[in-house]
Amino acid sequence: MTGSLLPLGAPLPGASFTELIRSLDLAPEWALGPDGAPAGFQPPDATTVLALRYDGGVVMVGDRQATAGYDIAHRHIQKVFAADSYSAVAISGTAGLGVELIRLFQTELEHYEKLEGVRLSLDGKATYLARMVRSQLPMALQGFVVVPLFCGIDPDDGTGHVFTFDAIGGRYEERDFGAVGSGSREARAYLRTVYSPGSARTEAIDHSIAALVAAAGQDLATGGPDLRRGIYPNVITVTTDGLEEVDERAVAAAAERALEVVR
Repeated sequence: MTGSLLPLGAPLPGASFTELIRSLDLAPEWALGPDGAPAGFQPPDATTVLALRYDGGVVMVGDRQATAGYDIAHRHIQKVFAADSYSAVAISGTAGLGVELIRLFQTELEHYEKLEGVRLSLDGKATYLARMVRSQLPMALQGFVVVPLFCGIDPDDGTGHVFTFDAIGGRYEERDFGAVGSGSREARAYLRTVYSPGSARTEAIDHSIAALVAAAGQDLATGGPDLRRGIYPNVITVTTDGLEEVDERAVAAAAERALEVVR
């Protein structure tokens, strides 16, 4: 039984799971040695993710491609994840570090809710995620940057929110939509031309996938929908009813429409 229990000298669990495992010297280590990474070391990078508000919710979309230099490292990577029942998080930058960051963030939110008996506010979640990004600043200074994108719904008033971040943990709430990654500039430029705050869910999904197609047309690291191979973006919507992963058939239909619209 002792192997499944905390040591007798362990502190009482607090609302922060990260602080608990750090007090036991069990926190994940993301620091490189003094010489940095070996020459030629290129871990896969996740590229473009975006989120936009619509009437009654928010949609988050990520392409499926990861690159290592000028090579395609993966064609089916997942970049968009549920943070909890009312929020979603996506990654760009060093893929492996980003996935670990998200897993820890998910655990942190679950730990807080179990101990406090309430869900952390949406603003509190964004602030905590910014703190986690800031904690890996030494890695970012050595070129291994992780920049997340966060979105969610306020269950009290049904308002969707989108938050972007920078590499040193700055967090910014976007008014209508946000995008990060190598193709984010093109994606935002496209959304500026089509976005309407009163969009319906289907229209918002169409616009977000079309923005990825526009980004893929200019950015080599962004992977657009591939109808022949059956590779489609990850798409998640969040409403007051909770988080939902959009069915692949609906995403495929939206991808076909996007490829017709964006040439």
